[in-house]
Amino acid sequence: MDAPQSPQPTPRWVDEYLSRIGAVRPAAPDAGALSDLHVRHQFTVPFENLSVPLGEDIVLADKPLVDKIVGARRGGFCYELNGAFAALLQALGFTVTLLQARVHSADGGLGIPYDHLALRVATSDGTGPWLADVGFGDHSHRPLLLDARDEQQDAAGVFRIADAPDGDVDVVRDGKPQYRLDPRPRALADFEAGAWYHRTSPASHFTRSLICSRLSDGGRITLSGSRLVTTTSSGERQVTELGTDADILAAYRDHFGMVFDRVPARRDITGQ
Repeated sequence: MDAPQSPQPTPRWVDEYLSRIGAVRPAAPDAGALSDLHVRHQFTVPFENLSVPLGEDIVLADKPLVDKIVGARRGGFCYELNGAFAALLQALGFTVTLLQARVHSADGGLGIPYDHLALRVATSDGTGPWLADVGFGDHSHRPLLLDARDEQQDAAGVFRIADAPDGDVDVVRDGKPQYRLDPRPRALADFEAGAWYHRTSPASHFTRSLICSRLSDGGRITLSGSRLVTTTSSGERQVTELGTDADILAAYRDHFGMVFDRVPARRDITGQ
């Protein structure tokens, strides 16, 4: 009779990732653990596109994504944040499927294929499946029930998953469609063209503006260029114009835990 195999040791980076988001290792990969990890991630890891003006490579593979968020203590946009979060969840025993989505525009159109990366997560307690998304900026704080069609209350608003053509679903927030989700499984490499587009195209909002944003106690804090915006949960906004590069660098450090030797600037993207 073969000897029983010992469980594989958990990689060291998993504990480092959990420490980064202020979480403890969950006892089981259940819905409660997923919800806790989901909200902690958004409080600690910013949604940001600063690799674009800084000229940094964006490599869609588990190790470089985790290295950026954990080792460099940075954030990223959807491909990076949800890609790294997927690696963490899988290492903790969750079953994760990558899904592609097209973002709804203000004029009612849809963005490019692979415009957005989101996650379908199965948990050990048989609930769900869950839509986990820590990479859409200002979005639901907690995972959403992917197969439910009734309203789902969240600290960020009222969400609903609505059927769409061709078997897709729309993620709707407060009556406004956010993105259209394709339920077919994808791989990280499938999103490389979308990531390239958002890093290089003049039509991408990531090449036209700077953003660094995370949840905060009582609301959200966002730094866009030299403008620091604090938004409360009731929607009140306080805007502070930062006058010097030193002020901007201090804001990145104090509010987002990111240290730069120069200010990421929109002119680095546009050449202006």
